[in-house]
Amino acid sequence: MPPTSTSSGWRWNHTYAALPDAFYTAVPPTPAPAPSLVVFNATLARSLGLAADRLGGEHGAAIFSGSALPGGAEPIAQAYAGHQFGNFTMLGDGRAILLGEHLTPDDRRVDVQLKGAGRTPYSRGGDGKAALGPMLREHLIGEAMHGLGIPTTRSLAVIVTGEPVYRETELPGAVLTRVADSHLRVGTFEYAARFVGPDAVQALADYAIARHFPEVRDADRPYRALWEAVARRQAELIARWMGVGFVHGVMNTDNVAIAGQTLDYGPCAFLDAYDPAAVFSSIDQFGRYAYGNQPTITRWNLARLAEALLPLFDETPEAALAWAQEAVDGLERTLFDAWLNEMRKKLGLDGTDEGDEALINDWLSWMQADKLDFTNTFRGLSAALVDTPDTDACFASEPFRAWQARWLDRIADRTATAERMRQHNPAFIPRNHRVEAALDAAVQNGDLDPYRRLLAALARPYDDQPKHDELREPAPANAPPYRTFCGT
Repeated sequence: MPPTSTSSGWRWNHTYAALPDAFYTAVPPTPAPAPSLVVFNATLARSLGLAADRLGGEHGAAIFSGSALPGGAEPIAQAYAGHQFGNFTMLGDGRAILLGEHLTPDDRRVDVQLKGAGRTPYSRGGDGKAALGPMLREHLIGEAMHGLGIPTTRSLAVIVTGEPVYRETELPGAVLTRVADSHLRVGTFEYAARFVGPDAVQALADYAIARHFPEVRDADRPYRALWEAVARRQAELIARWMGVGFVHGVMNTDNVAIAGQTLDYGPCAFLDAYDPAAVFSSIDQFGRYAYGNQPTITRWNLARLAEALLPLFDETPEAALAWAQEAVDGLERTLFDAWLNEMRKKLGLDGTDEGDEALINDWLSWMQADKLDFTNTFRGLSAALVDTPDTDACFASEPFRAWQARWLDRIADRTATAERMRQHNPAFIPRNHRVEAALDAAVQNGDLDPYRRLLAALARPYDDQPKHDELREPAPANAPPYRTFCGT
């Protein structure tokens, strides 16, 4: 069916709605009493083929709040389930409404979703609303991840609704417009397998192949190839997270996007001092989603996907189970190799060498023992290759000098290596204390200047930006342990 076009550039198409009715419920957004734009991502809008000048004012505020629907939109809430901290539960879009799929000028298909747009049949007693702080946070971290070159959902806009929401305190209500390759999740397949049936699982798998993995359609075993393709993307994604010190914080199966994008920026954070056991989420009391556990949890999550797809792997249940077990077991090596290659890039190691694993682990052990900043220490390491004075005393220590001799034996052209390292080691990340300060200024005082300044620096994270140098500094040594919260 041809897309529906509008004067703002929207080209709506609705392929997800062609799936069985059990996968969604038609539901309109709740109109906002006084919507007003706080953030509008004009650059993203233009890249999607939208009229940024038209959407950057009152018309856009009405659309992005759900108070007005663009022609051709067909709002729905998606059904899905998921394992949350290891426990299976029925979920669904409790405060998000999908307006539809927009086709860009080059016919790329993206979901456009309103987050915080009111109750749905899946709200489970919640109000379906969102507060301004968490929505600004999602916009900021999503744009930072995009700047870092990591696959991510992004947001077109954040608006305030003109009405309060109530959590521990009264907060300004807000809606975020999220853009994603899709919102298909591991939890969507779990929902189909547990609550709908094998025909629905196959329909969903066929849809995922057509939308995201057309290259596997003609494979001898397309559903096995689908699982393998999803696993590869997840391995690459988690390796990129690890490379910038990102801790997702809530790696439940409902937050694992089949397309391989980072989804949901609730209790996420970035490492200051390197620590594999780092946990920032207030609800992750046992460290299930700690920084160093992310590859292991990814394997666990993909095992749940394999369980949902199991009947499609082979006509014989025993053969299907045997293949799935072997595939999941093999994923441990895939995840490790992806991490190893990411760390090679960060240390400027070209090609492979049997001593690389020990070299990398010794470097990380030194960083952990000395409680060194993850981002700044990697960034500063290139100074050991060129005629730049060391700016950190750690690079004059005996443990570093011993390790450095081995490292220098492993690399070739120092200048080329230093430049290569700069492309894989950012100077700027969303420092946790800077993010909180910017959000506090925006929400408590209506001052968006710190937020905008942080956004500007994070748009070019691999560039030296002297005017933003203070944004590179870790939190003060006497700062309390950082904690994040879900934001629901």
